Amino acid sequence: MSRPDVIDGSKRHTLFTWSAQAGLDPIEIVAAEGAHFTDGAGRRILDFASLVLNATAAIRHPRIVDAIARQAEALPAAGPAMATAIRARYGAALSAVVPGSLGKFLFTLGGADANEHAIKIARQVTGRAKIVTRYRSYHGATSGALAATGDPRRLPFEPGLPGVVRVLDPYCYRCPFGWTPDICRRPCIDHVEEVLRYEGPESVAAVLVEPVVGTNGGFWGPAEYLPRLREICDRHGILLIFDEVLTGFGRTGRMFAFERFGAVPDVITMGKAITSGHAPLGAVAVSERIAAHFETRPLVTGTTHSAHPVSLAAALATLEVMRDEDLVGRADRMDVVLATGLAEIAARHPIVGDVRSLGLYGVIELVEDAESRAPLVPWNGPPESQGPVKRLARGAYARGLHVATRWNYLFVAPPLCVAEADLRWGLDVLDGLIGEIADGGGA
Repeated sequence: MSRPDVIDGSKRHTLFTWSAQAGLDPIEIVAAEGAHFTDGAGRRILDFASLVLNATAAIRHPRIVDAIARQAEALPAAGPAMATAIRARYGAALSAVVPGSLGKFLFTLGGADANEHAIKIARQVTGRAKIVTRYRSYHGATSGALAATGDPRRLPFEPGLPGVVRVLDPYCYRCPFGWTPDICRRPCIDHVEEVLRYEGPESVAAVLVEPVVGTNGGFWGPAEYLPRLREICDRHGILLIFDEVLTGFGRTGRMFAFERFGAVPDVITMGKAITSGHAPLGAVAVSERIAAHFETRPLVTGTTHSAHPVSLAAALATLEVMRDEDLVGRADRMDVVLATGLAEIAARHPIVGDVRSLGLYGVIELVEDAESRAPLVPWNGPPESQGPVKRLARGAYARGLHVATRWNYLFVAPPLCVAEADLRWGLDVLDGLIGEIADGGGA
């Protein structure tokens, strides 16, 4: 098919998510290898977004592709109640890299339904109904996960899942309590406990949080935030769920982001990078205590393609690639390269209000000026208000760099296999474009 036929045919016969369909100009992708993809014009593009932050090991890795082909040839399908060799092998491999006692898994279709299943599990285990989440959160696009989400994507579908209670976030750059880091007394965690008192902690099944926030700002709380949250949950018999859908599998320089903060949850939800984007899969990891609950009680949840053998083969190969290529270690070592590069960009441009990064996950927060910290484009503004950031993304692509943006956030999250020279080149491209935007120009 010609390039116009591919794009026009895709638009004519399929719907694109999170977009008005009129006027769409989707990227045509025809091939990929490592941290680059090839578009329909034959251009080799460095991907600073890892597709949608899921192609973490590589956008296309031959070992993962081969594992999918071999599994499809041997056994391409199985029922969720059936035992398979790949199910046994991947379960054992995943349990070896998950910290703590979270060595039993429910395999799902992706991150969104992993969060839905986690909520169901928490309610079954505790006999309680309420779920506490945060406002600057995103837990997925299915109805239950979207109801647990804090960000505005939930609004068109409310009222949603009953029993969801939201709290404010530990967003140090924009502290909702008005504190600054030098005098902060951690009201963000005191606030959680206060809300629990008002709600009745005996009615709360779980607290569901992203240890490092995803597309709502790429921030994380003070060092003691998660350990104190762990203590509060233990004191009230509340399960603690960490959503690692975006940050799991090496993104922050640890296999899971929570390992940076000294707190282990009762439940971990996973998706995205679990197969490096090569096949749809998610997982819910549960503690031994939760697993024991279902020894004598039915687990009342599940879907047709749970533990799909082809997806599990992709996931096992992904883990093997990550181990053999030391991708978590690479992300940890590249932490200083990314942090230094972002700091240099911030020092040069007054419209960069803050930069944050862990491993190979970074964000540039764009503002009107450093004093007011007013976002360069409005939070949750209409599409026509997002012009400067959209121009920056278009300019990056014209120069051979694919980036993810949302509101006034510009994300830097390449595949973990990215070469240091490519990472530095991409940061240089962004540096130049931010300067153009600050001067009122831009592509």
